[in-house]
Amino acid sequence: MLLFDTSMTMRTGANELCDGDSTGKGKSKDLWLPLFSFASVSAATNNFSPENKLGEGGFGPVYKGKLLNGQEVAVKRLSRYSGQGLEELKNETLLIAKLQHRNLVRVLGCCMEEGENILIYEYMPNKSLDSFLFDPRKKGVLDWTIRVRIIDGIAQGLLYLHQYSRLRIIHRDLKTSNILLDNDMNPKISDFGLARMFAGDEIQANTQRVVGTFGYMPPEYALQGLFSIKSDVYSFGVLLLEIVSSKKNTGFYHSGSHNLLGYAWKLWRDDKALDLMDPVLENKASYPSLLRYINVALLCVQEKAADRPTMSEVVSMLTNELLVLPSPKQPAFFHVGISQNLIQACSMNDITITEMEAR
Repeated sequence: MLLFDTSMTMRTGANELCDGDSTGKGKSKDLWLPLFSFASVSAATNNFSPENKLGEGGFGPVYKGKLLNGQEVAVKRLSRYSGQGLEELKNETLLIAKLQHRNLVRVLGCCMEEGENILIYEYMPNKSLDSFLFDPRKKGVLDWTIRVRIIDGIAQGLLYLHQYSRLRIIHRDLKTSNILLDNDMNPKISDFGLARMFAGDEIQANTQRVVGTFGYMPPEYALQGLFSIKSDVYSFGVLLLEIVSSKKNTGFYHSGSHNLLGYAWKLWRDDKALDLMDPVLENKASYPSLLRYINVALLCVQEKAADRPTMSEVVSMLTNELLVLPSPKQPAFFHVGISQNLIQACSMNDITITEMEAR
């Protein structure tokens, strides 16, 4: 049995998810990917065995597979019962196939047979960041050096999406479960199903269908449907605080603060920001760098999008220790009352929110 038919390819486009064509016409116009047969994908995953299941995404399960050449892969199988998933899969295929960066997960091909819609990715042996960060037994693996590498890698990946890729991409669903880790614990941003492509002169866009994960969405997006590169910057700030503290943003209660942002803001105002640090990092982290990272995170989660830095500025602030950082303003959703208003607004509008859970 062949792994895949190399004469068949997938051409990604705005209107067609998969178009096999053995003539090779149009290669200069479109990007081509291998088209896997369903039989080969099924064999690679041991007939989608439960033992091979890596987790459950928003639109279907993900399985570990092994190709005939021995390469390990991750197989994302769209659920047949997902009402919105096909559009997201089209979107993800179109975008990620055209993106090339060491901190973005690579797509290797797809399968569009027998009513199936499947994407095949490079396999990340250490799974997702949340599986380490929020597990008391495993978070110790993430020493300060590794956490800095993860933070810097995510920042570089976002900078590429926002500024240096052929397309300007807004991810819109950046969170710990969408940060995959390779064998050396290098981060790769994944899951581009909700991503949006911007024109070169486009600054922001509006949508009636707000989708994302509660705790990572900025207020202008959650409440008004406005999104821009500053939406991803906000999510990055949340991620940064989570990586430093090993605590989830939502579901965190301390001293009257309903979430991690509120707690971090209170510590910052009281000159106790180092108390945010995960205790496993004590006497191991660089405290000046830690304070700088917390400062940058709080700048990223400021309530007004205009006050937040760009990812280019974020990278400069993270890497240039001589750069004097501005003082952050109050973060969004730092008070329980604001959070309750958000939940009420979400219930009245066309909003799809995913809870923050490890896969």
